[in-house]
Amino acid sequence: MKIAVVGPGAMGCLISAYLKNKTKEEVWLYDKFPERAGHIRENSVKVETQNFAFQAKLNVTCDAKEIGICDLVMICVKSYSTEDACKDIKEMVGENTRVMTIQNGIGNVQVLNDYFGADKVIAGITNHGATLLGIGHVRHAGRGDTIIGKADGRLSGALKEISGIFNRCGFETKISKDIDSVIWSKLIINVGINALTAITRLNNGRLIEYEESRSLLRNAVQEAARIVKRKRIKLAYDYPIQKVESVCKGTAQNISSMLQDVLNKKRTEIDFINGAIVRQGKSLGIPTPVNEVLTNIVKTIETSYDRQAR
Repeated sequence: MKIAVVGPGAMGCLISAYLKNKTKEEVWLYDKFPERAGHIRENSVKVETQNFAFQAKLNVTCDAKEIGICDLVMICVKSYSTEDACKDIKEMVGENTRVMTIQNGIGNVQVLNDYFGADKVIAGITNHGATLLGIGHVRHAGRGDTIIGKADGRLSGALKEISGIFNRCGFETKISKDIDSVIWSKLIINVGINALTAITRLNNGRLIEYEESRSLLRNAVQEAARIVKRKRIKLAYDYPIQKVESVCKGTAQNISSMLQDVLNKKRTEIDFINGAIVRQGKSLGIPTPVNEVLTNIVKTIETSYDRQAR
């Protein structure tokens, strides 16, 4: 299978390195910035884990035509860049290409559907943790499952083939007939953790050590859970607050992706996580005051990087 991974961030580097070193598939890494692409091409992708480190020498390019038509294109850019990525990768997508997202937040699947057609799109989430240490340099911060599926619930040979490839490279991957439920289940976890870590600059586990941050976490999750109930979405767990707190414990030392963005003074995905809950709440007539405050604080932080006190 010919696979292109779009976006050399933490997850893009992690996935492409494992695919390259653990399988026999043809793997490409696409980066829209020529200088960064050249750096990764020359120096390889470096992955650190708790027990070992390795490098992966990848085909890296900023020219989609150089890659050509692929069997699988994996979208690993930030959610706010999904539409731009769709425009960049048109030369990679042919009649039989599958385009897969494992991004954070909600809304990405619809963008891909609009550009490529729902028959080509595979949705998913991953619970692997990854921290970008530098250009093409990533720490594998924690393992978890990866779940993929089609929005219409249909099983296909492509899903089984992709799942098999990911399992062979060490990413335990399952297929779901209700991927919408899976995406919302992951979203609620991110709603409880990401914005609060970005604001407090605490690791995941620290959030539940302080009464005030734990209360905010619970209230944010409770608001999201009300929306899920109104939309009649079946979550992968019965007790959302307990689930989010257990994830905090299980990923205690992890630096969330949103906190990484804030520490690196980059744009966050707040509009696609807590901000998405606010928009959904407004459309359904459900108050979401905690998520609105969290969204507004993170947006203030990210738009005032050059004005913050030192």
